[in-house]
Amino acid sequence: MAETYQKYLDPAVLNEIRHLEVTARNVVEGFISGLHKSPYKGFSVEFAQHREYVPGDDLRYLDWKAFAKSDKYYIKEYEEETNFRAVIVLDTSESMRYKSGENLSKLDYGRYMAASLAYLIQRQSDAAGLGLFDQKLYDFVPPATSHASLMRMLASMHERKPEKKTDIGEVLTDVAQRAGRRSLVILVSDLFDRLDNLRKGLEHVSARKHDVIVFNLMDHQEREFTFDRLTQFLGMEGYPDLLVDPRALRKAYLEEVATFTAEARRVCLRSRADFTPIDTQTPLGVVLQAYLAKRMGRRG
Repeated sequence: MAETYQKYLDPAVLNEIRHLEVTARNVVEGFISGLHKSPYKGFSVEFAQHREYVPGDDLRYLDWKAFAKSDKYYIKEYEEETNFRAVIVLDTSESMRYKSGENLSKLDYGRYMAASLAYLIQRQSDAAGLGLFDQKLYDFVPPATSHASLMRMLASMHERKPEKKTDIGEVLTDVAQRAGRRSLVILVSDLFDRLDNLRKGLEHVSARKHDVIVFNLMDHQEREFTFDRLTQFLGMEGYPDLLVDPRALRKAYLEEVATFTAEARRVCLRSRADFTPIDTQTPLGVVLQAYLAKRMGRRG
């Protein structure tokens, strides 16, 4: 199992971004994030939560009092004081299953992206967490700096199957509350929901002073629509199947995509969220290298 989900840490991608940082645009909890001349001033931790023991956990953190009460083994998890915390929010709704040709599905592309960002954030001594969602937020892994936490994120992403619809508004509202103190929230999604829901969700996140990045993933065919013969399109997230001549629809379809993307960008900008559209045909290393270098360049 470990070998299966660790594949999302692609050495080729990590090598391309190893010299970069994930930075927050705003001052977060009194520190300017990403500036790590000295990551820690002394060592300080605070208790975060309990979780069940799994083989390989450090036995020093077993809670024997909890064992005495429940006859089960629990690990005490602590949170190191870091310059900033990031929560990566990955869309696992049914529409994320889509792929064309040899491309990764949108969900797999998102898994590799989330894993790479979490790894990079922890590598720079900051805390990374993960939330998966469709109609609701689930499998939430609180931000932490430990390798064990990173492995939990990878396993959680790998095990979840895309089946349901999307409700970004409710999910972002939940994330805004769970993230706790000011954090960097990274949304990875195809945004296949009503943009009014996205607007409401981002308003809740920005009201709590979180910094937000939105990566809008779409397959190359979803962006370019180069189908040239009678095609049956399978409906997802409750929509019916359609048999159509795509050549007759291409112009109107591309106009709709352009309008949707432009409006999604406006919604994000109104909430001071970064918006980056991504074609999953573009190598992930290229996407992350370009975006992170640009973000570092305008830090401060």
